[in-house]
Amino acid sequence: MDPLRSTLGAPLRDVIARHGLATRKSLGQHFLLDSQLLARIARVAGSLEGVHVIEVGPGPGGLTQALLDSDASSVTAIEIDPRAIAATSELLTMYGMRLRVVPGDALEIDLTTLTAAPRAVVANLPYNAGTAMLLRWLHQASAFRLMVLMFQREVAERIVALPNTPHYGRLAVLAALTVDRTIAMTVPPSAFSPPPKVESAVVRLVPHAAQPSPALLERVGTVTAAAFGQRRKMLRGSLKSLGGAALLERVGIDPERRAETLAPTDYVRLAEAL
Repeated sequence: MDPLRSTLGAPLRDVIARHGLATRKSLGQHFLLDSQLLARIARVAGSLEGVHVIEVGPGPGGLTQALLDSDASSVTAIEIDPRAIAATSELLTMYGMRLRVVPGDALEIDLTTLTAAPRAVVANLPYNAGTAMLLRWLHQASAFRLMVLMFQREVAERIVALPNTPHYGRLAVLAALTVDRTIAMTVPPSAFSPPPKVESAVVRLVPHAAQPSPALLERVGTVTAAAFGQRRKMLRGSLKSLGGAALLERVGIDPERRAETLAPTDYVRLAEAL
């Protein structure tokens, strides 16, 4: 049996050794080596028949292979680390043109230019850049069939948080306006090499059929950045630079309320009033 086809974690360790893929903290790398767990993550996306999948940060290629073993039409893997590019490229011998490995920084690449629609993003995101990537993709949500993304659990909880809860903030508002959000599974530190200090979670994001206009979403971002940037203040203070009490009263929101008490639709009303 080809070692990359094995259901055991050891062959991925062989790939790591062969390419000198010691994890680098600067790249936020933590590798998943359990093929059964990787297959579960791929299954969170549901049927991928006819879908072009984009993966960010494939590392040694474990999730890449799980996605290629699904019914996805193709997998495009974006990788910034030359060692991981070489490791993932080993899969080309088995999967041929269904796999494309793209060198580069996903923060600098417009994913919508990489494949035709329908497209999905399935990835174990680097801890140090995952939130920034998600914020960009939420502004392009209509371009994707779905996104299945792994984050630190705290970040995942911020994505799905509801008003008046501790994790509710700017990320939750922008996500609520663009996608349906579900934490599909949690992953313990012991599943990774090296183990991170925190739990991780896989979030399934399905874009709403109707999306806010790009301009409106930008204004919502402006309002939420101000409101949650000083979340202990009353809104009349945190939104002072945007009109403060006058802006709030114009849309019928009590200026003495705080950022975490407003629903996402309230932020849309404020953005529309700017």
